[in-house]
Amino acid sequence: MLDRTSAWHGEYILEVDNITKEFPGVKALDGVQLKIRPGTVHALMGENGAGKSTLMKIIAGVYTPDGGEVRFAGQPLDVRTPLDALNSGIAMIHQELNLMNWMTVAENIWIRREPLNRLGLVDHGRMRQMTAELLGRLNIRLDPDQQVGELTVAQKQMVEIAKAVSYNSDVLIMDEPTSAITEAEVEHLFAIIRDLKSRGIGIVYITHKMNELFEIADEFTVFRDGKYVGTHPSADVTRDDIIRMMVGREITEMFPKIDCEIGETVLEVRNLTLPGVFHDVSFQVRAGEILGIAGLVGSKRSNVAEAIFGVHPAPIGDILIDGRHVQITCPSDAMGHGMAFLTEDRKESGCFLILDCLENIQSALITRSHVKNGFIDLRTVAAKAEEMAATLRIKTPSLRETVENLSGGNQQKLLIARWLLTEPRILILDEPTRGIDVGAKAEIHRLITKLAAQGVAVIMISSEMPEVLGMSDRIMVMHEGHVSGFLDRAEADQVKIMSLAAK
Repeated sequence: MLDRTSAWHGEYILEVDNITKEFPGVKALDGVQLKIRPGTVHALMGENGAGKSTLMKIIAGVYTPDGGEVRFAGQPLDVRTPLDALNSGIAMIHQELNLMNWMTVAENIWIRREPLNRLGLVDHGRMRQMTAELLGRLNIRLDPDQQVGELTVAQKQMVEIAKAVSYNSDVLIMDEPTSAITEAEVEHLFAIIRDLKSRGIGIVYITHKMNELFEIADEFTVFRDGKYVGTHPSADVTRDDIIRMMVGREITEMFPKIDCEIGETVLEVRNLTLPGVFHDVSFQVRAGEILGIAGLVGSKRSNVAEAIFGVHPAPIGDILIDGRHVQITCPSDAMGHGMAFLTEDRKESGCFLILDCLENIQSALITRSHVKNGFIDLRTVAAKAEEMAATLRIKTPSLRETVENLSGGNQQKLLIARWLLTEPRILILDEPTRGIDVGAKAEIHRLITKLAAQGVAVIMISSEMPEVLGMSDRIMVMHEGHVSGFLDRAEADQVKIMSLAAK
């Protein structure tokens, strides 16, 4: 690591020159470049599959490049493992969380670096104290002794951030750090980033959220299809300029919401209660309607969705479909009633990472239209899967590619393809565009609107306020496990939603 107490005279702390990387069937990086100045935030932009995360994993020692050079503090950098990168002064917060759920917050942060006592055993008291001091400095309110498996996705993200900062690195790579946190937590993260900048740390920031780029980044670089497109100061460009660089085309409408004919009530929830989690939740969703659900972290939005779909059934309350009471004790019950559920965490509860794309897509197909003589009609499924993959622009050499080899955003699109092919009557989407690039977001929004126009009842949970406002016919706002209010599309705005969310 560099001694930041002495002056750093080089213009760049990290330089990437002509890096190439190939995987079976795809050239992930084709001669890309990147230059990071100390004490700045450099945003790396591009669509899913553009090569952003691949390059970061090369810098962080996860992958080895096929060609090109990485220089750190002016010297060639040869890292073969993530530990090499950490020892060199480079830390990375990965897009997919890599914490151990059965360990505590403190144990996750200091793993392999635990303080030892005189007997050579882990000094748990000292480790708790170090964790408390670190969390206090970052203003992160978590108990060092709490098991990580009990935390929300947003809280786990904060643990990852604290862990990366704890290495006191010279370069910090953040891959989609705000994908699972609320706007208030984003501001908290930005405060942490500004403090790191003031201490001379160079930050590489990968994001699909344009507003974040203009608020936090000094410079940005765009990749497209594994190639370098360009680098500019953030102050010199507009949002449309960046989108054109990213996608090579115009995105004319991010929220292509159309007024659909609203039909009869398809799903009704009455006084649904899961003791200790949420209570007395009641709402209706009609055919052709998009019901947005908003709320801060801790509002239990996802828990309600999981209860309706039978992941964690609620013992109190009623669920009615087409006016008839139904018993949903497991996801297969829900699917039998025409429900589909895109979960918030694609890694933990979504994708089967070791299976291929086609196996992932067909795993939810239990409708009779895809079954012949008790067997799945693989030819029909494969044809529909190919069509959906093309519609969602899933970047993969073929549907026989193992899912763990896909980028995070393409894994998300694969999950959406899985559920859309079940032709659901009730579609529950929990953070449907998390980690999705701007072009794919517009396409997914267009698909959601199309489904609503076909009479599908849609529930959409999102932490992105523009998405909730732009796509919803009505918005249900939750606060600490209860419904705090409803807003019609015409009256809803950010201030009213936040007022209800913080009620």
